[in-house]
Amino acid sequence: MKLTTKNLAISCAVVSASTLLGCGGSVETNTDTSNYTPEETSSAWELVWSDEFDGNQIDNQKWSHEVNCAGGGNNEKQCYTDSEQNAYVADGQLNIVALPAGEDAEKPYTSARLVTQYKADFKYGRFEARIKLPSGQGSWPAFWMMPTNSEYGGWPRSGEIDIMEAVNLKVEDAEGNVENRIHGTLHYGQEWPNNDSSGQAYQFPEGLNPADDFHTYAVEWQEGEIRWYVDNNLYATQRQSQVRYNSKNQAVGLAHRGWYTEYYNTQGELTTYWGSAPYDQEFFMILNLAVGGDWPENVNNTGIDASAFENGQSLEVDYVRVYQCSLDLETGDGCGTFPQNYFLDTDNGGVLVEGAAPIPSPPSTGVAQNLTIFDGTANPNWPAWDCCGGSTPTVVNDADKGDVMEFYVGATPTVNGFLSRADVVDTESGGKVLPFDASPMAETGKISFDMKVTSMPNDTSAAWSIKLESVGATTEASFDLSASNEGQAPRAGQWQTYTFDLKTLADAGLDLSALEVIMVFPAWGAGEGAVYQITNLTIEGANSASPKLNVFEESAKDTWPLWDCCGGTTPMVIDSTDPEHGMVAEFSIGSEPTVMGFISRTANLAEGVSPAPFDATGILSNGVIQFDMKVTSMPSDTSGGWLFKVESNDGDTAVEMALDASVEAQSPVADQWQTYTFNLSDLANAGLDASAIDVLMIFPAWGTGDGAIYQVDNVNIYDPNAVDSFAGHMLFADEALTDWSIWDCCGGSTPAIVNDDTEHGMVAEFSIGAEPTVMGINADDDVYLDVSNLLTNGIVQFEMKVISMPNDAEAAWLFKIESNDAASAVELNLSDSQEGAAPVAGQWQTYIYSLQDLFDAGLDLSAVDVVMVFPAWGSGEGATYRIDNMVIKPQE
Repeated sequence: MKLTTKNLAISCAVVSASTLLGCGGSVETNTDTSNYTPEETSSAWELVWSDEFDGNQIDNQKWSHEVNCAGGGNNEKQCYTDSEQNAYVADGQLNIVALPAGEDAEKPYTSARLVTQYKADFKYGRFEARIKLPSGQGSWPAFWMMPTNSEYGGWPRSGEIDIMEAVNLKVEDAEGNVENRIHGTLHYGQEWPNNDSSGQAYQFPEGLNPADDFHTYAVEWQEGEIRWYVDNNLYATQRQSQVRYNSKNQAVGLAHRGWYTEYYNTQGELTTYWGSAPYDQEFFMILNLAVGGDWPENVNNTGIDASAFENGQSLEVDYVRVYQCSLDLETGDGCGTFPQNYFLDTDNGGVLVEGAAPIPSPPSTGVAQNLTIFDGTANPNWPAWDCCGGSTPTVVNDADKGDVMEFYVGATPTVNGFLSRADVVDTESGGKVLPFDASPMAETGKISFDMKVTSMPNDTSAAWSIKLESVGATTEASFDLSASNEGQAPRAGQWQTYTFDLKTLADAGLDLSALEVIMVFPAWGAGEGAVYQITNLTIEGANSASPKLNVFEESAKDTWPLWDCCGGTTPMVIDSTDPEHGMVAEFSIGSEPTVMGFISRTANLAEGVSPAPFDATGILSNGVIQFDMKVTSMPSDTSGGWLFKVESNDGDTAVEMALDASVEAQSPVADQWQTYTFNLSDLANAGLDASAIDVLMIFPAWGTGDGAIYQVDNVNIYDPNAVDSFAGHMLFADEALTDWSIWDCCGGSTPAIVNDDTEHGMVAEFSIGAEPTVMGINADDDVYLDVSNLLTNGIVQFEMKVISMPNDAEAAWLFKIESNDAASAVELNLSDSQEGAAPVAGQWQTYIYSLQDLFDAGLDLSAVDVVMVFPAWGSGEGATYRIDNMVIKPQE
């Protein structure tokens, strides 16, 4: 329930400006971290396991040796042994030593890997070790953790926690840079080779190197969060992903992009999860020293420096300790070690690491919207892209087609195309990561492009392909170009058109709801020498109109005839003699109880006419059922009231509401045409399956209709936002939109509607006195505006004229928009608008804000209920200003 003005004013009076969310103040926190200093670990950490290495041998009750030459899956060059030459305890520390192997050995080096699996397995806690690291090109020491039982599947679906690893320490490159970094990393997501990872490096201060001395490396792991430390200095934090939901509980994005996992649910479906998994199961610890492998051999000076290992390289471990949080063993929360950079202040070294979780696509509006990726002008949301070859696709001019996109394939195997992914889209220049929902046009849509090969590959037998992928490459479809509707292979020097039906792509396994990659290329590894040009790349449907059903307008539909359920009458189409309505449907009720309306079921249709139930799922968010009705004779019994009922799928689901529960909240008045509107979302929430609507009924309550005669016209199920004439939601133009009002949050004034000039006419005028306040346009209780269908092209636009500036001449002017009773809000300066203009006294000025930008900043677009324009809180005294033509609409 939205706060009333009175309650909101009280709320504003008792909180500081820095904590206001629904009252126009900033929501930013400015925590002063200057008084925080590094602390010892919390006293609430309880030591539950340790190895101090005080004996004279490795404790086999705590550690097991892995013995293999598998190379760790990284092409490492050592065999792991259980030899005391490779791992031993002496002088109070564990030594893991990498040594050259003997002649004819399977791998050139030997080393050791110790694990605690099934001997020391833990979920949550602080895991730390005091270690001195080895050095040299090719060295790869690690202190890390793996899942005990791999509950979510093969690596890395069940996760991996790298507490500390380093490569090639003390190696000096050609520029004199000495390697002195350690790394903390998580591995997760899809099964190899589509695995993901995220992490952060910690660089030791100049002159220090982790190979010169012992340092303490630790992670603190609690439910949903893992933190990395060197000598108790926090240098990285990773958290589980936080999914953004709109007011309808639909996933629309990520508030924080963290880790994720993908595994088979109980129905056997491969599913993405954004919760605490996979880091919610037991893990075990690992200590090892690898030699070489894909990582160390390809960085710094590359390869392996044999001289660095001729006398052995040692990983020296003083102790390993495990603590669990005594305050909450269930979640591990409450015992964090929070030094100065706990608040993730990057200036002080704190880093909240962004993960690699796939971003859930906003729910489909069900409305087919065409997409142009390149037609001579680049779409900033879908840049051209060379996957792996190092080239830069370029716009060039063609004599026939004008500007076209040119791709090149060199000696390095690659694929080329267009994509909308975060690592490629230039968001700083206005590009948006916008996977495309082509599912509403699955039956009729096509992808089409023109291509000319100006230089064929050196391998003239190389096949040419098109490949499309959905978000995160979770699904894909690939075809030879010769499988297009035109059935042609590329010919050098000729422009050719290629068309593929979306249905064909979907049948091949492609998820059309979130397309993010389109590639056109010669076969992998066979394309060297190819140069080719592409233009007019589009995804289009044969009919991109919003789903709409006209049940009755001037005449009855064969598939939706007029219907008397039980009274034995025959409803008729008559001339109403009203020039506005013309022919209408007329219903009459006698002494037999009945209900009446329109039906699309086989038993009620003429022979040879097939039922036409209506699928309204594509317009659930904004769609309505709407009709006009006039009662020419009221029933003799008026006690029962008038009802509206919708049924679906032969009566499997049904919802009945009173007519006065319509948006207009009105009951019939004799001899007056009245409009009734019911939101599809309300009907669905009440239990209606909107996928097969087949009955609409309008009637006096059962058994109370005797004597009633009524006429119905303009019966439609549609999305009013999607019709051709939709010009936007006009919140204010001469007066406020129905169910909205001009509003003073907290100052006690009453904004007025005044006459301005001939161009603007009646406008809203706001005045601010001594009381701090914010002002704008406010929806009534339980009224929300869903503009999520305008996400990609919508704007908020209004005009403002300042009559008198605030007494504080430095006062900033702000724009703020809230949603769902202030569950989400975005505040910007007026100068952040597309026009970038600050108010000038006495001048009308236009301000425009992109809905996409507001959404990206955290606004839930499905339930907008406040739009505010005001001088900054507490600095507006003396200001008088006017607002007109405030609208949320598609960008023209």
